[in-house]
Amino acid sequence: MLASVVTMPARAQEAAPTVAATLHADTPGPVIHRDVFGQFAEHLGHGIYGGIWVGKGSRIPNDGGYRSDVIAALKAVNVPMVRWPGGCFADEYHWRDGIGATKSRPTKVNTNWGGVNEDNSFGTHEYMGLMERLGAATYVSANVGSAEPAETAQWVEYMTAAQGTTVLAKERERNGHAAPWKLQYLGIGNELWGCGGNMRAEFAADMTNRYAQFAKAANGKMLKIASGPSDSNYDWTDAMMRIAGKNIDGLALHYYTRPRDKKWSDKGAALGFPEREWATTMSHTLQMETFLTRHSAIMDKYDPAKRVMLAVDEWGTWYDPTPGTNPGFLEQQNSLRDAVVAGLNINIFAHHADRVKMAAIAQMVNVLQAMLLTDGAKMVKTPTYWVYDLYKPWQGATSLPIELTSPWYHKDEVAVPAVSASAVRDTAGQVHVALVNLDPNRAMPVTVSLAGLQATQASGRIITGTAMDAHNSFDAPDVVAPQPFTAAQVAGGTLTVTLPAKSVLVLDVR
Repeated sequence: MLASVVTMPARAQEAAPTVAATLHADTPGPVIHRDVFGQFAEHLGHGIYGGIWVGKGSRIPNDGGYRSDVIAALKAVNVPMVRWPGGCFADEYHWRDGIGATKSRPTKVNTNWGGVNEDNSFGTHEYMGLMERLGAATYVSANVGSAEPAETAQWVEYMTAAQGTTVLAKERERNGHAAPWKLQYLGIGNELWGCGGNMRAEFAADMTNRYAQFAKAANGKMLKIASGPSDSNYDWTDAMMRIAGKNIDGLALHYYTRPRDKKWSDKGAALGFPEREWATTMSHTLQMETFLTRHSAIMDKYDPAKRVMLAVDEWGTWYDPTPGTNPGFLEQQNSLRDAVVAGLNINIFAHHADRVKMAAIAQMVNVLQAMLLTDGAKMVKTPTYWVYDLYKPWQGATSLPIELTSPWYHKDEVAVPAVSASAVRDTAGQVHVALVNLDPNRAMPVTVSLAGLQATQASGRIITGTAMDAHNSFDAPDVVAPQPFTAAQVAGGTLTVTLPAKSVLVLDVR
């Protein structure tokens, strides 16, 4: 792990809260893989239908059925990878239902999400077309829960076999795509401890070995991602690495931030929440640091060379659904609170760049902590989207250690460090520093010593707002958006800045 050391002074010392940090540009860490900024698109609510895919005959402007506005917005933040088709949906999905003439594809009921009809009009070819338009890596989750290994093996062959070589390759050509696709990632099931089959860890590991054995890409390296743990299920990680570690390339971790985490039926509202739920949201988000540290330590026992990645391929905020919507659609608004959560998680991933080499926020459009919201022909970019825009230089950049001493933010019984940070040197050699203020009330003076870096100025962009639940709507789409920030100063090898309350700031240090 690339450590970001956080020291929290005693409460009695907080009369004049200040943040002191040291950026070690002279001791670079591992590269942050661009797929850490990956996305997740499940057949869930309006995540795909209406959100990404409207069909070729739609009056909504589209490119071959894909919403033009959504494609343009996703390309603008360099979406590097998209996981599909699930999620829980994946372990009831049979790939043959989604190929061939659209009118001939069977309609089924989506039993996991809302009990609505799934007409399979968005299938393998449509997903691959989306990836081609985005220039993104492909990540397909295979059905382990309700399908045999042969089905997964045949799907991989259908996607990757060279033109004209096999029966399935010829079928793909008849369906409109002669050339094979590149499949970068294959998920061996999803949440096998839950909706993917309610399996014991040892049984799931045996199943992982079986499915991984027969899934063989015909055109290059395909990384196999095992269904890993949820939250603090460290026994699952141990069993999976012990039994299947040699046959996989990644282990998936799922963790969702909820303001109220006692029971799933009471998570808390996305808007109009009290400050205490702002604080608990931040506290629960910070558990990601503990989970990554402890799961990585277990993986180190079996894989000291860190060959197997930890793939956080489901993460984000999960609130009670928007009132009046189908609760199975997981629709929720996205506010400044979500922006701060996003920046905090990205900083944590950067600190673990040696092991965390892929992640996928849940989800890309219209579901949970979405990047984009759509309603008919309208689209709005959420505060979370703008955080991804700020952090674009982190994709493929070299991480730089940053030691941080932060005061506390207190609310009732909750106490968390007020400021989070990460730093990188991008592929062009430019140094960037990200600062996130978790305190919704107080600005934080920050002083950063720049070790090994000659700099004279710093400027950047900031996301903040007047209210904790400030958000963008179709009527007011620009309430929360990046603004220029020129108040930072660099002198004598030190960067100084006053970080506004509840904000995400990314500075270019030159």
